[in-house]
Amino acid sequence: MPNTDYVSLGRRKSAVARLRMRPGDGKILINKRELDNYFDRDVHKNSVISPLLLCEFGKEFDILINVKGGGQTGQAGAIRLAIARVLNKYDASLRGKLKTAGFLTRDARVVERKKFGLAGARRGYQFSKR
Repeated sequence: MPNTDYVSLGRRKSAVARLRMRPGDGKILINKRELDNYFDRDVHKNSVISPLLLCEFGKEFDILINVKGGGQTGQAGAIRLAIARVLNKYDASLRGKLKTAGFLTRDARVVERKKFGLAGARRGYQFSKR
């Protein structure tokens, strides 16, 4: 029997998501927890499943995800990229749909580091005349 697992990786901010997709009944497990139990906000849940909804994949695959680092927004973005990449790997004809929706683009924005002599990345200390 050939290996029917598809694997992919997604990153956003400091979060890294490793994904495995296999034929099943539509379960999405993130760090061994259901999607609804893992994310509190609907914005993050919708972000994660948006590539599946766009490509009209409902209950054909089980998706197992391990995600580390970052906060909930970064993790949701990393998972969304990983799902889009694995769908592209599964069926290359979906690439156009995923590309126009912006799901295959890695969001490279990260927090800028603090510089010496400044209060933050760019903010200086308040000037006092007296």
